[in-house]
Amino acid sequence: MKSKILKILIGLIVIVLILISIAKLNKEEKDTNLTTIRLAEVTHSAFYAPLYVAIEENYFKDNGIDLDLILTSGADKVASAVLSNDVEIGFAGPESAIYVYNGGEEDYLVTFSGLTKRDGQFIVSRKKIDNFTLEDLKGKEILAGRLGGMPILNFQNALKNENINSKDININTSIEFAALSGSFLAGVGDFVNLFEPNATNLEKQGLGYIVANIGAYSGEMPYTAFYARKSYITKNKDIITNFTNAINKGLEFVHNKTSEEIAKVILPQFPDISLTDLTNIVDNYKKYDSWLETPFINEDIYKNLENVMLDADLIDEYVPYDKLVNNFYEK
Repeated sequence: MKSKILKILIGLIVIVLILISIAKLNKEEKDTNLTTIRLAEVTHSAFYAPLYVAIEENYFKDNGIDLDLILTSGADKVASAVLSNDVEIGFAGPESAIYVYNGGEEDYLVTFSGLTKRDGQFIVSRKKIDNFTLEDLKGKEILAGRLGGMPILNFQNALKNENINSKDININTSIEFAALSGSFLAGVGDFVNLFEPNATNLEKQGLGYIVANIGAYSGEMPYTAFYARKSYITKNKDIITNFTNAINKGLEFVHNKTSEEIAKVILPQFPDISLTDLTNIVDNYKKYDSWLETPFINEDIYKNLENVMLDADLIDEYVPYDKLVNNFYEK
């Protein structure tokens, strides 16, 4: 009797092992059918929650894409990575694509999908300030990133919208984007403009105070978007369509879920942040209406970006929307 039971148990174990092997082979076969896409992201921030939702919820894999996310600090470096074919897709401010086009590049960068619609930076003060306004920046030094990038462009636009002369503020543009937190910690500046989670990290350490959101002052524009070489898009329309579909699913998720539900999903992307802190960060981005409803970039908000660039004397005339934006999401 015992021998019979033993044989049955051994048989069951063999069957389970066979089923596990089949499942593993099916998974490996499925994974080999995925197309690897290298994506250069300008910074890693909860500001880009829809992107990370799409990764963590397997929306990219569901669309046949194995996404390789590569941190590439600075929009200029993201553009360079795409132009040099180190990556297929860049994720940064579309102003970098405009610079490439105006530089005469024949196989220029075309933006095909949007994600955020306003600035995601927060102004962090070295001292606590109650009832802060941008007037409090006058006569002070603020670390604002390099000239020509979306962060400084939106900051300057925020000042303009509040009728503040930028010459009344010491705007330090000599520090690389990735070094802003470190420089502020080292004692440089009275204020610094930071994305999350860097702003909250400083505040939790008692080394700074979040006093304002720049996007609330600067208004809507395609702040961060996805682009690729014109030739790559022409040859890989299915991939670009599938990529955009995954982003759209991520956007739908963040608009339909609570901040805590979003934070739980993207928490693996931010292992050094508590769920409570990440929930608060996401909640702030939801509160300031940071994300596009869909990946579609309309001409009006694109023109807002161009207006800001014209005001800053970074371009001489409007660039052609129809050439530089090729929406792969149909409204």
